[in-house]
Amino acid sequence: MLRGLDISDMLIIDRLELGFQPGLNVLTGETGAGKSILLDSLGFVLGWRGRADLVRQGAEQGEVTAWFDLPPAHPAHALLEEAGLPGGDELILRRINTSDGRKTAWVNDRRCSGEVLRRLSETLVELHGQHDDRGLLNPRGHRAILDDYAGNAHAIAGVREAWTALGAARKAAAAAAAERDAIAAEEEFLRHAVAELDKLAPEEGEEATLDTRRRQMQGAEKIRRDVVNAYELMGQGGAETAMGDALRWLDGVADKAEGALEGPLAALNRAMVELDEAMSGVADAIDGMSFDPYELEACEERLFAIRGLARKHDVQPDELAGFADTLRTKLNALDAGEAAQAELEKAVHNAQALYDERAAALTEKRRKSAAKLDKAVAAELAPLKMERAVFETQVTQDAPGPEGRDAVSFTVATNPGAPAGPLGKIASGGELSRFLLALKVCLTQSQAGLTLIFDEIDRGVGGATADAVGRRLKALAAEGQVLVVTHSPQVAALGAHHWRVAKSVAKGMTTSTVTALAPEERVDEVARMLAGDTITDAARAAAQALLNGQQGATTS
Repeated sequence: MLRGLDISDMLIIDRLELGFQPGLNVLTGETGAGKSILLDSLGFVLGWRGRADLVRQGAEQGEVTAWFDLPPAHPAHALLEEAGLPGGDELILRRINTSDGRKTAWVNDRRCSGEVLRRLSETLVELHGQHDDRGLLNPRGHRAILDDYAGNAHAIAGVREAWTALGAARKAAAAAAAERDAIAAEEEFLRHAVAELDKLAPEEGEEATLDTRRRQMQGAEKIRRDVVNAYELMGQGGAETAMGDALRWLDGVADKAEGALEGPLAALNRAMVELDEAMSGVADAIDGMSFDPYELEACEERLFAIRGLARKHDVQPDELAGFADTLRTKLNALDAGEAAQAELEKAVHNAQALYDERAAALTEKRRKSAAKLDKAVAAELAPLKMERAVFETQVTQDAPGPEGRDAVSFTVATNPGAPAGPLGKIASGGELSRFLLALKVCLTQSQAGLTLIFDEIDRGVGGATADAVGRRLKALAAEGQVLVVTHSPQVAALGAHHWRVAKSVAKGMTTSTVTALAPEERVDEVARMLAGDTITDAARAAAQALLNGQQGATTS
């Protein structure tokens, strides 16, 4: 319940302190006196998005403080705990707006964000402005109104979850089908390429090994003849024979040379040993250079085949084996794709079935709640002098979506026997206001501790109808707190607490003031509302009669 509002330097308000009470609180005043500024200021401290130029001209900052009583079971307690803010039986909201547009907010003297204020405000205040009935004219908003009334949030969350799962299943199935189609389009190429690669069976590093062996064999072919010739010159018939003959000749005469040949003989023996080692090494080299000419041909053919396939598929030779595995994986996916696609289609079917089940359950909830809402609105229309009007909530099939597959529209028949039609085309301005009031009463009955604010909900009606609207507001306020901005004297007379909003100009500065009215002051204010600027005795008498009627209604 809103207990007070403190406003400083906001628009044309210099300083204003208001204390509100339970029951029906009415605010009256001439057009342009500043009644809407009160609502703008309240919306500001509650974190609502509104006009940006709120700071009074010449002031550095504007400030609004609002305080509420919080009973123990009030839903605001849970939000305060979630946000890590101090709680208690009183909630104080304060917000500052500087002249350069910066905004700062506090909850119970603890800094907080505007988003926290907005979430708290949903549990504290509900404002129905002058143009709220425009929402009733848009059928796209009717389903949300019905769902709010029915408390369908949990069911809608389930439908939305099923819709998301269905979308994901459809997307997965479509992607798999597209991939499978793409692979199928190149199936012939894949099978030929895999067969070709499997036949060649290239291994990682094989190209380098083959290239080295090929160069070895090509090099050996070029030098082997020379090496063989050298070996033959060193062997029998060559150097070995000549050196052997020389050694025998020298050895035969060494004993007669008186030691002169001992050195040469020793050197020649060493040379024979070195020659033998050289011949052995050359022989080994010749053996190493021996190869089968067919081996070179086979080596070159395989090397060229590997390099040719690498160029064909635009990969490195060492990547051919991995590339073959990639192509083989695609073929395996194609071969296994039919079974996999069947599983994906089954998942789509199951997701569709779950969505259908939850959407159907939500439709049934909406139909039952529509009938309940129609009955509740009918009960509210009677006291508002519309007992013959028929309000019907139609639930029809719509395209499936995340919130079900229902379209909801409000239709009315305002006169007996008249055809029903869309609310905006059948109801007049005054009737729209009363339909709005009836709907809001039905929608807020379960929201304990909520302060309801109605901004000129009674426009377009007068006389007995205005009195009926006022009495319904008063009955609604008996269970909590209602604030009404009104131009209707019938509604104003029914208020338990009355404030007058007035505008004055002093020293070129316009300011707005709000005054709590004593009983005798109420008479003059209601008389002004009846007669205009010139208040006559007859107007005072009529005002007193209205107020006496209000007191009589209270007594009875």
